Amino acid sequence: MPKLEIACFNLDSALIAQENGADRVELCVQMNLGGTTPPIELIKQARNKLDIELYVMIRPRGGNFVYSEVEFEIMKNDIIEIKKLNVEGFVFGILSEDNTVNKTQNKELVELANPFPCTFHRAFDEVLHPLMTLEEIIECGFQTILTSGNASNVNDGINQLEVLVQKANNRINIMSGGGLRSSNLTEILHKTKASFFHSSAIIDATEIANPIEIQKLKAILNA
Repeated sequence: MPKLEIACFNLDSALIAQENGADRVELCVQMNLGGTTPPIELIKQARNKLDIELYVMIRPRGGNFVYSEVEFEIMKNDIIEIKKLNVEGFVFGILSEDNTVNKTQNKELVELANPFPCTFHRAFDEVLHPLMTLEEIIECGFQTILTSGNASNVNDGINQLEVLVQKANNRINIMSGGGLRSSNLTEILHKTKASFFHSSAIIDATEIANPIEIQKLKAILNA
């Protein structure tokens, strides 16, 4: 059965996600920046209230995915501290100046996060050679790639998502996300044959997940 992850930018959304059938929460803050590392106190609150899986974004700032040594140290320290909170996994992705995967830094973070699984986030959609990058991310030890198919959204990236799922061949999960809603999930699901899907389930101008939208997403995946 395909699973659903909800990107949550606050505790309210995380609770709504759980109450309406989501399989996993990706917790972050600053939606306007595409998501950054949530504060420790928010992670603690979410962990105390959630029974479903909780993955935490490790991203010190918005903007590009090339980080200074100082920022990289912050990411390492965040993983060390958040591991103590008994979350289920981490979400991050580091690129080099030429928009290739920084294998050295990503491997170091994956090893630091061990035994917790890691998702390489939509930094993947910035790379120039996605199929080669897919292999590099597998080599780094990630278990999942969150991607819109190297496009601005899953509608535009649907053909590439299908290719990525085929090339991954169950060696890594390809999680479709980026503009995913109940209105397009059926087409994305049938075309890509992906096993995990990612949505904020936000359908208005707020930063709060919509419970009915989550229910619709789950109903499609469970059909």
